[in-house]
Amino acid sequence: MRVSVDRDLCVAHGQCEFNDPEHFTINDDGVLELDENPPDSAEEDVLRAVSACPVRALSAQPEARQLHVPQLHVP
Repeated sequence: MRVSVDRDLCVAHGQCEFNDPEHFTINDDGVLELDENPPDSAEEDVLRAVSACPVRALSAQPEARQLHVPQLHVP
């Protein structure tokens, strides 16, 4: 999963930090620090934090996964 923040929209309400303090933190300067590549095991917490943002400054996208497609060899 890839998490991003629109810095123009974020006003540091802190709802993301409240819902998932392990991956979102408002620092002493009032700026959001986030884990942009949280582990898959944190997906539920991260998505809850993203959806809690009152100004919709956060987004989460699934990580693109490469699929291994075996090639068929026809004689």
